[in-house]
Amino acid sequence: MINVLINGICGKMGNEVAKLVLQEEDMNLVGGLDSHPRSNSSYPIYSDIKLFSELPNVIIDFSAPESTIFLLPYCMSHHIPMVIATTGFTKEQQNEILDASVQIPIFQSSNMSYEITLVSQIIAELSQKLPEADIEIVETHHNQKKDSPSGTALLLANSINAEGSYIYEFNRMQKREKRNPREIGFSSIRGGNIVGEHSVLFFSPNETLEIKHTAHSRTIFAEGAIKATKFLVKQKIGYYTMQNLM
Repeated sequence: MINVLINGICGKMGNEVAKLVLQEEDMNLVGGLDSHPRSNSSYPIYSDIKLFSELPNVIIDFSAPESTIFLLPYCMSHHIPMVIATTGFTKEQQNEILDASVQIPIFQSSNMSYEITLVSQIIAELSQKLPEADIEIVETHHNQKKDSPSGTALLLANSINAEGSYIYEFNRMQKREKRNPREIGFSSIRGGNIVGEHSVLFFSPNETLEIKHTAHSRTIFAEGAIKATKFLVKQKIGYYTMQNLM
């Protein structure tokens, strides 16, 4: 039995993950962490992990960067693996996560969708087959999303970057200069309750190729987190991503 604790359990994604954990025969939800814990729940929710009497086998993290980083020392001292699905980390925070993976197993992905991982592989290959194309990543999310560009947009850009000498450009609003041919452009749209849409466009002089992924439900990310959790609890100390599940 895998004892699971969810960080950010009162959020939309944390709540979605909790529903699935409760349905898994080989998983037990010991409770959740949240900065604004609710009391009308069948499992304990606290704002401080020290209030839990039972140590989890793994922590699934759908919270905020500061909350994730705050938990790292606790996880390292108790040898608790972490599945990190939170986005918006600074470079320094990301380095802290990588440093922690030297002491505990960590699974991290900006997007827990299996199909997004396939998209990242496809566009990495396309960037090699269309070396002269202009590349633009367009992402659309609900109006409550804080980070921009989205973690998934950066994940996709990283997959392209891994195959070539592209660069990122987050904001061209104040620039009055011609676009660098090797620049990956980002466009972020926020509105309504859209779960997530990501398009990668390859512009050639006479045609355009678009690869698009649309998430219709947050369940796909929760399902991915469950798969990642079952994978991670069997692994040795190290850093793992969705590529390890492919």
